[in-house]
Amino acid sequence: MILEHPTACRLVAEAEMALSDLVREVIAVCEIPAPTFHEAERAAYVERRMQEIGLSEVRRDAVGNVIGRVRGKGTGPNLLIAAHLDTVFPPDTDVTVRPDGEILRAPGVGDNSSGVATMLHAARLLVKHDVPLAGDVIFAATCGEEGLGNLEGMRAVVEALKEEIDYVIALDGSLGGMVREGVGSRRFRLVVTTSGGHSWGAFGAPSAIHSLGRIIARISELRVPTNPKTTYNVGVISGGTSINTIAARAEALIDLRSLDRGELARLEERVLRIVRAEERESGVRAELELLGDRPTGSIPDNHPLCSLVRRVHRELGLQTRVYPSSTDGNVPLSMGIPAVTVGVTLGGNGHRLDEYIYTTPLTKGLAQVLLLVLGVQELPPRAR
Repeated sequence: MILEHPTACRLVAEAEMALSDLVREVIAVCEIPAPTFHEAERAAYVERRMQEIGLSEVRRDAVGNVIGRVRGKGTGPNLLIAAHLDTVFPPDTDVTVRPDGEILRAPGVGDNSSGVATMLHAARLLVKHDVPLAGDVIFAATCGEEGLGNLEGMRAVVEALKEEIDYVIALDGSLGGMVREGVGSRRFRLVVTTSGGHSWGAFGAPSAIHSLGRIIARISELRVPTNPKTTYNVGVISGGTSINTIAARAEALIDLRSLDRGELARLEERVLRIVRAEERESGVRAELELLGDRPTGSIPDNHPLCSLVRRVHRELGLQTRVYPSSTDGNVPLSMGIPAVTVGVTLGGNGHRLDEYIYTTPLTKGLAQVLLLVLGVQELPPRAR
């Protein structure tokens, strides 16, 4: 058992006493607005905290990620721990944290202020206790995880470190969760254009809205596999200028997802054929603009990293819940680097203004991260 190790006992004991520090850190992080593409102020705070903690080689990279590390002996695997900085909320959102007993309420408090705060305190305790490590532990606060951020930050981190990292743990989601399958996605803006005209005088001329409607109707009739799960959604439509004008322009935002890259590619090709058929049949022009491209990947359920997560959860009295998701972990998984995503606390109403977390589980979330760090030291470096 990992908890039989003296260092593990000491770290878990410290984690159990760190609740007030963790809560203060979560509040400090959360109350700095960090919409996707506008994470600089929060990144500056995290950079300062990494320096105060005593991490080595603390820096901000070209896309705004904050990276620091705890040096190991160079005899074991290198571990990357990542937590994304950005939130889904616009810059003018009130992100004041409202404590309510053991609950903190604020937009972004769970996703992902709690992850960033826990990452910082895991680093703090590793440095404070000078924990002997076989390999380096690299900490990264990443940009662009949410929405159209397209995992920009994690892509940059993994691309820069791919030759040295052996395992990746992303902090996101709820405590007890484990993501080992990354949901891939392709997101498009479809713009349909034509000449338009007066609804009476030019009746019969092609309408961008009518063509877009036919495209959407045909997409909605597509049959996709349930295993591997594959989905599509037209989430936003807009167009036209008035009730008595044949629309010259209309657009839609389309989201395609799958656990399998082959199925995702096939779905995209089927959508493209529908669009091109409408062009030919109606004489309109249709353009697809790629907005998001999230790679897919996975590790098997019996992978040593998954087994380690389960072992740590058992020792902490947690029940492991395995589910697929789209997280920073998609990037290393797509490149053949073993990765899991785990949560650090419990809460609800994610991506809503009334988002909340429970504070008490934060200490167990921190202990989980520390035990995972120790457990990774026993794993072999990945095959290259």
